[in-house]
Amino acid sequence: MGKSTSQKIKVGVFVVIGTILLVAALYFIGNKQHMFSKNIEIYATFANVNGLILGNNVRYSGVNIGTVSKIEMVDEGTITIQMMVEEKTSKFIKEDAIASIGSDGLVGSMVVNIIPGKAQNAKPITSGDTIQSYSRIGADDMLSTLNTTNENAALLTADLLKITNQILEGKGTLGALVNDTLLAQDIKQSVVQLRKTATGASAAISNINAIISKINYDESAAAVLLSDTASANQIKKVFANLEKSSQDINVVTKNMEEYIKEIKSGKGTLNYVTQDEVLVKNIDSTMGNIKEAAEKLNENMEALKHNFLFRGYFKKLERQERREAKEN
Repeated sequence: MGKSTSQKIKVGVFVVIGTILLVAALYFIGNKQHMFSKNIEIYATFANVNGLILGNNVRYSGVNIGTVSKIEMVDEGTITIQMMVEEKTSKFIKEDAIASIGSDGLVGSMVVNIIPGKAQNAKPITSGDTIQSYSRIGADDMLSTLNTTNENAALLTADLLKITNQILEGKGTLGALVNDTLLAQDIKQSVVQLRKTATGASAAISNINAIISKINYDESAAAVLLSDTASANQIKKVFANLEKSSQDINVVTKNMEEYIKEIKSGKGTLNYVTQDEVLVKNIDSTMGNIKEAAEKLNENMEALKHNFLFRGYFKKLERQERREAKEN
């Protein structure tokens, strides 16, 4: 009877302890899965979930706020996941938030990370909303890319090995440069000449700069001509007038040449006057006669002044001239 009682006590203790452990486990699992908190449903669509399974955590800015409750393939390359997140944290998640699938550590399970958006006036999400998604490059894609990169690196190494062998054998332009000492010396000499040329050009430029620096641009005539628009226009006008005067002089010179040619050829009145000796003598004789007649006319006028018939007339003229002279 005693053994029976002790056994019953042991069984009761075991059952109680087992029940407590079971309830604690259920509470722990339920709390971890947010089964005992008030939740809302939000959705996101991905092309590849990268091994995400039901029950994986949902994080917002690194904080666990819910779990993945459903994964459904809607179409080829379109997978919709349903997330159960705590309602008390939903007010921090805005409509412009972005969901992405990542790994919890290097070898951990997959998680859904929700990243806050950048809009200042975005509204908080409500139950049933679908947020934006961003698909990261998976491990398989990275391994494929690395494999392609390794293949390309192997091809480049093989090509470089061929080029190096050709250079060492003296093939090609670079091989000739490496192995031909005469060509190398010619190139060195060319470089030396180029350096001398560059040095000479630098010295010439320095001399030109020194000459230019000595010019007083404020007072020199060159500066005035270059900077003063009015002076430049006047100089242009002077040159235009000089050019016109030169053209007029050429025309006059040409006319004079033609006139002289006419004189030398015996044409024109001037040539007739200068070349005809008889005409010249007649002109001289006529001028002498005119002079002699003028002298006789003056003598006759003096005689008339002393004649008693005309003496009163000439005195009257003299008095009138004196009176006009006084009035003036």
